[in-house]
Amino acid sequence: MIYLKSYTLPTLEEEEDHAERYWGHGNPHPGAYPYGIFPFKGLRRIEFSEVTVFCGGNGSGKSTLLNLIAESLNLPRITPFNTSEFFHEYIRYMCRWDVPEKRGIAPGSAIYTSDDVFYGLIDRRVENFETEDRRAEAAAFYRDEKAKMMQGAAFTFRSLDDYDKLVKRLEVRHKTMSKYVTAHAGNLTTPDSNGQYALNFFREHFRDDCLFLLDEPENSLSPKYQLEVAALIEQFARFFGCQFVISTHSPFFLSMKGALLYDLDSNPVETRAWWELENMQTYYRLFRDNREKFESGAEEKS
Repeated sequence: MIYLKSYTLPTLEEEEDHAERYWGHGNPHPGAYPYGIFPFKGLRRIEFSEVTVFCGGNGSGKSTLLNLIAESLNLPRITPFNTSEFFHEYIRYMCRWDVPEKRGIAPGSAIYTSDDVFYGLIDRRVENFETEDRRAEAAAFYRDEKAKMMQGAAFTFRSLDDYDKLVKRLEVRHKTMSKYVTAHAGNLTTPDSNGQYALNFFREHFRDDCLFLLDEPENSLSPKYQLEVAALIEQFARFFGCQFVISTHSPFFLSMKGALLYDLDSNPVETRAWWELENMQTYYRLFRDNREKFESGAEEKS
C-alpha cells in the first residue's frame, strides 16, 4: 500500500527567496535548521515505494529527512527530536508532499526511532527497581505481622482507619509470603536484553495498513535480530498493506527485497542498488580481504 507518494524539498533559490522575505537578506539564519542542507545535495523530489530506504554516513541528513516527513504528515512519535524554531516554518512554506486524497494517512501510522527503544528499555528497568522496593516493603510487613501472630499479639480495631491493616493481617494469616508480596507489589518484568526488547518493540508496534517511518531500527539489534526485523518489514509491506520509510546503515535492511534506496552520500542524491553503496562496499572489502580466514575455519570444522 502506498500512503506517501512523493515529497518535494525546496531548491536553494526557494530557500534564499524565503529568507529574503522573512529576514531581509538572501541567506537564512545560520542556526535555521534545516535550511541549507538538502539543496547542496541536489535532492529535490523523492518518490516512494512500499519500502523506501535512506542510506548514507553520519551527518548525511537521513534522520532530518525522516523528521521533516513525519512532521509534515503529523505522525505521532514517542520521544522528542532535536529541532529549531524554524523547522515547522520550513515545512509550512517550502515542503510539499503527495498522499492519496481519499485514503490519506491511516490511523496507527507513526515514526519510531532508536531513542524510543532505548528509553522504553530504561522505563522498564525503572519500573523493575520500583517494583523491587514495593516487594521489599511488602515482605518486611509480612514478616513483622507473622512475628506478632507468633507472639500472640492481639489486633486492636479502633477506627475505620485500621480496617486496611486488619485486612492485610488476615491475608498474612492465610497466604504464603510469595503470594502476599505478589498480590500487593506485583511481579518483576522479565528482564530482556537490549536486542530482545528492540525486537519485541517492533513486533508489538507494527499494525496492518499503516505508514511507518523507522530511524535506524538496527540499533541494539544483533545481526540475527536485524534479519528478523527485516523479514517482518517485508511481510508487513507485502501481505498486510503497510508502507515503510527507513533510515539505516544496516546491510540487512539495505538489501531487503524490492526496497527503493536513496544514497544520501552521493551528490546529487541518487537511487542505487544495495551492492553499489559505499557502506556495502566497505563490508564487501572486509570479508573479501579475510576470505581465507572464513573458509579455513569452515574447512577445519568439517
